[in-house]
Amino acid sequence: MRVLIDTVAWVRIENGLILCARPRGKDVFYVPGGKREGGESDTETLVREIKEELTVLLDPRTAVHVGTYEGGGPGLPADTVVRMACYTAEFQGTLAASGEIEETAWLSYADRDRVPPVDQLLFDDLKNAGELA
Repeated sequence: MRVLIDTVAWVRIENGLILCARPRGKDVFYVPGGKREGGESDTETLVREIKEELTVLLDPRTAVHVGTYEGGGPGLPADTVVRMACYTAEFQGTLAASGEIEETAWLSYADRDRVPPVDQLLFDDLKNAGELA
């Protein structure tokens, strides 16, 4: 039986690089975001998770859906799939790792192997669209 993990992620690209975060105790980088809680909408989840992880406030009025991807994740059973709804959005504040985030990094397509399979699908689309160096 397939298990689905429903997540939302923030796509922030600057100078051909995408912002990624590495949680404490892990060696894999992820596109920032996280799991929906209760009846949250995608944008509510996105705003909450990014504030918790990166200390900035996203403007939900500027959120634009860029794609939804499904794939595996590190350490997950074979029947578990991560669904990641990806959005761009403007923000206020200064980006800083917070809480469960050990570090942030700006990654290029050459760093594709440093992110989970579901994130790699996003990297592929961004590279094909000419947005990721």
